[in-house]
Amino acid sequence: NGTTTFRFDLKHGGRTSLKVYNLLGQEVATVMDQFMEAGRHSVNFGLDDLASGVYVYRIESGDFVSSKKLVLLK
Repeated sequence: NGTTTFRFDLKHGGRTSLKVYNLLGQEVATVMDQFMEAGRHSVNFGLDDLASGVYVYRIESGDFVSSKKLVLLK
């Protein structure tokens, strides 16, 4: 499995970013950073450039912020 899909809902449209960080807090990938309309969305992300390990992904859109853990096993 070389990809994962992030699924999320936005109550309001606006500039939305989805970034992946390692456990040291360093940004390792920007999955997307663009204007998105309100509604349900899914974004595919290729994992080939990341090593196995634990990461944190963060979605920001307006005043909404959500961070979750991502475990990658190759």
